[in-house]
Formats: sequence, C-alpha cells, structure tokens
Amino acid sequence: MIRKLKSGQYRLYSKKKDPKTHKRRNLGTFSSLAAAQKHEREVQYFKRH
Repeated sequence: MIRKLKSGQYRLYSKKKDPKTHKRRNLGTFSSLAAAQKHEREVQYFKRH
C-alpha cells in the first residue's frame, strides 16, 4: 500500500496491521511513486522466494 505524504514523498506500508501497534508497518519512504512501486514489487518477490 503506497500513500503520498504531505512532504510530497511516497511511503510504502504493509498490507496487514502490526498486531502490537495496530498500525501498518512502514516499509520505506521514497521520493517518487515509481521508486515506491519498484520496491513494492521487490518486497512481494522476496516474500515468495
């Protein structure tokens, strides 16, 4: 899940909420949407390999 921040950057959040904090885990902050989408694909690949 990618959200745009007020600063203009994009942050990648986990899809599931953290059971301890009940919030989504921050998986990285990126300056462009393309960079955030690229990292999201890398995370999905890593989860399955």
